[in-house]
Order: sequence, then C-alpha cells, then structure tokens
Amino acid sequence: MAKLIMWNLMTLDGFVEGPNRDISWHSDVWGEELEQLSIKQLNEAGGLLFGRITYELMAGHWPSATGAVADFMNAAPKYVFSRTVKKSDWNNTRMFSADVPETVGRLKRDSAKDLFLFGSADLAGGLIPHGLIDEFRIAVNPIILGGGTPLFKPGEKIKLRLIDSRPLSTGVVILRYAPAAAS
Repeated sequence: MAKLIMWNLMTLDGFVEGPNRDISWHSDVWGEELEQLSIKQLNEAGGLLFGRITYELMAGHWPSATGAVADFMNAAPKYVFSRTVKKSDWNNTRMFSADVPETVGRLKRDSAKDLFLFGSADLAGGLIPHGLIDEFRIAVNPIILGGGTPLFKPGEKIKLRLIDSRPLSTGVVILRYAPAAAS
C-alpha cells in the first residue's frame, strides 16, 4: 500500500498563503535546491492529490510550462477533490466530489508508488482526522506573513515524530514528520 505524503511550503508563522491567496513569497526561496528536491519527490510519486483551489492554481500554470518539473506535473496521475469542479482539461486528471476519506484510502491501496498531497490545506485538514496522511513534509520558509491561510486547521491533537530535518542555503528548513505510534 502506498503512503500519502503531504508536501507544503509554509511560513514560519504557519501560513501556506498570505492574504488574497498570495504565494509570491515562494519565489524568495525557490532555487536549485528546492527544484532538485521537487524533482526527486516527483520521481517517487505515483500520483498527486489536490483540493480545488490548489488544483486551479496548478492547472493554470503547468500545462503551458516547460522543463523537468512541468513534464512530470503534466504526465502524472492527478486526483482532484472538489464539490464544484466536475471536469478537467488537464491531462491525466480524475475528479472526485464525495466520500473523500474512502476515496483516498482506495487510492492508497491501489497505488504502487507513494501519493503526494500538494498544497491543499483544506483537503489535508479533512484527511488528518482519518489518519490517512502517513508523512508530513514541510518546507519552513523564514518569513513571517502575519496573516493568511494556516496550514493546519483547529482540530484534534496529533502527536508526530521527527523523521528528518535538513536546512537549505536559502534558509528554508525541510522537516519530515510521521504520526507517532500510539502508546
């Protein structure tokens, strides 16, 4: 069974986007190191999961982009969860609207390679209580936005254990966590 890995770039104060869905701060730290990490992760991925908002951002960018990351993003299986968007013109995309935890569980069982959940804080928030996220990979950007969309929504307490941490030259720290085993 595949693991579901949540991958997000987050500010030091816990936001995945600023006011008005601003993600311009991503460019402050994007460079060779994050690009190489992205390519490595994409090569491990059997598919990508998106909520509607992240999907719309991705589908608006990658189909016309070029390069190794774009090639993968356009070819990879994409699973989009939305109550409003019913079809996609983006290559290799399947849309789902109901039974999200059940569908994600099925996708994990059916995939030979790990699945990655990019962005999509609302989708992640809906999957966390069901124990469907096997690893949390967070690139902490050394910026404080002071407001925006938080990565984690209010909910139940979940204890995590550190798997790995790695600083990059841009000041980003890549943190990898897994749910701690119940005692």
